[in-house]
Amino acid sequence: MVFITLLSLFSFEEDSIPSIAIPHLDKLVHFTFYFGFTVLGCLSFREINRKQIPLGKVLAKIIVYAIIYGIVVEVLQGVATTDRDPDLLDVLANSSGALFGSLAVKYIFSGKTSLKWLK
Repeated sequence: MVFITLLSLFSFEEDSIPSIAIPHLDKLVHFTFYFGFTVLGCLSFREINRKQIPLGKVLAKIIVYAIIYGIVVEVLQGVATTDRDPDLLDVLANSSGALFGSLAVKYIFSGKTSLKWLK
């Protein structure tokens, strides 16, 4: 979470980072970060709560947390920074990453793999 926040709110000088001209690469990065956020969040909930919370409830909580967090970060980019702007497409990429991450977790613990989510 700290990593995502720092990368979202701090600016880097363009000369200090290599530049690759790939269209919409930043949206793929947003998607990937929030995909990881959701998968790791679900696994954390699973371990912290000793597998006592049903998968559906965990997925719902993590998706809501991820989407709200993504919106807050985008708002902070507009309010707390001078050279970053909020972007609705970033919010959509974040939300898509969270949704696809939850689908991945649901598949992993669906019973079609060796992993089971008790309850």
